[in-house]
Amino acid sequence: MATDSNVPEVGKRAPAFTLPAYPEGKIRLSQYKGEKNVLLYFYPKDNTPGCTTESCDFRDRVTTFKKNDTVILGISPDSVASHEKFATKFDLPFILLSDEDHAIAEKYGVWVEKSMYGKKYMGIQRATFLIGKDGKIAASWPKVKVNGHAEEVAQALKDLD
Repeated sequence: MATDSNVPEVGKRAPAFTLPAYPEGKIRLSQYKGEKNVLLYFYPKDNTPGCTTESCDFRDRVTTFKKNDTVILGISPDSVASHEKFATKFDLPFILLSDEDHAIAEKYGVWVEKSMYGKKYMGIQRATFLIGKDGKIAASWPKVKVNGHAEEVAQALKDLD
């Protein structure tokens, strides 16, 4: 479980949001309450190797998620136009949300200081949240390793029901 105090805890209400999205235009988290589980995954950037692998792994399991009444929402600081190109290129059959000012990433505690080649910068920490139909966090993975992650989330969803 997360040690970062900003990451919402399992059992707590998921922070609300309304964001521009591809292909839907705009998405509110609350529109799924009582209807669907939500697999909300934060990823750093469209068209990068890890993010592409993770997104395609979720794509390849989309039937499993749909069978379990779950919508997949990917979220990054990229623009809606960037999401459209990314989704089209990799045939992603789910919604990608644009958090350009990273306000939602901050609400979820995944906008963090990162370091690459000795240079420090702020960015998205790859993380996934499974939100139940009741609007509460059912499971979370605050520091995701891409390999095997989509399968792990699919298993947690099966355990949810």
